[in-house]
Amino acid sequence: MESITRIHREGPHAVTALQDIDLALRPGEFVAVMGPSGSGKSTLLNLAGALDTPTSGRILVEGSELAGLSPTQRADLRRRSIGFVFQDFNLLPSLTAVENVAFPLELDGAPTATARAQALEALDGVGVADLADRFPDDVSGGQAQRIAIARALIGPRRLLLADEPTGSLDSVAGSEVMSVLRQRADDGAAVMLVTHEPRFAAWADRTVFLRDGRMVGASAAEDPAVLLASPGGYRAQG
Repeated sequence: MESITRIHREGPHAVTALQDIDLALRPGEFVAVMGPSGSGKSTLLNLAGALDTPTSGRILVEGSELAGLSPTQRADLRRRSIGFVFQDFNLLPSLTAVENVAFPLELDGAPTATARAQALEALDGVGVADLADRFPDDVSGGQAQRIAIARALIGPRRLLLADEPTGSLDSVAGSEVMSVLRQRADDGAAVMLVTHEPRFAAWADRTVFLRDGRMVGASAAEDPAVLLASPGGYRAQG
């Protein structure tokens, strides 16, 4: 992101959601975004994921400037290169876990058998392969979020955007989700997490802070050894 500003509405009712934001997210990097309500966190995530367009500035994803893409090309980019993880999971209740994860590939025309095989591999990668044939209503919140992460990562997706993915989870399930996101970054994906919880932001390589639409600071995460040794820890046990 280069000199990004996003203004909603016009005239006397204009609201500046983001102003002069410069942010680079690299492969294998885990960045947390923090700030009070209304600071522009979700707007930042929506812009990064090509769900919204900036009023001014440039956004490039894997070398492609989003402003130069047609709506169809942006939709293709979102479906193939960008994974979204939301607080409410957004799993389709009428589909099993493996069907939910395979769905994006089938939308791209992949044969059902191929999509299912890759979906099973993605579920195994987040530790819930045994839930492949269960429906979303039959799994816990932490398990549902892992399924949602598997769906977000299936295929050649290199950018993972997570918007308060632990907001409705208990501390144990939240730590499990953080463990999965951390592992995906360690495996080479770029991960951006919006959170209001410092203990979850501590999993990231760095944290950026927003206030009133401006970036007001950044910090590196604590040393992983410190996190592991911390009473109660930030890491999942076992």
